[in-house]
Amino acid sequence: MNNQRRKQIEDIKGRIAALLSEAENIKTDVEAIRDEEQEYRDNMPDSFGEGEKGEKADAAIAALEQVVEDLESLIENDFDGQLDTAAE
Repeated sequence: MNNQRRKQIEDIKGRIAALLSEAENIKTDVEAIRDEEQEYRDNMPDSFGEGEKGEKADAAIAALEQVVEDLESLIENDFDGQLDTAAE
């Protein structure tokens, strides 16, 4: 690998670091929304909790949890390690 491409890889690593930082911020925001929805669901009267409102809240919580898991997977990737290997 020549120096120009190594420099490009270093620039990409910086961009990925910024992206991962923003992904962490987004994950925190989504977790807060999920937790608020869970609290809403937990405090819902049984008559609502067993009906359509409860089902919608459950679906929202599950969807938000999936987003959190997907963001965690992104954050945990070893982008730097792979790019370092490429730059050798």
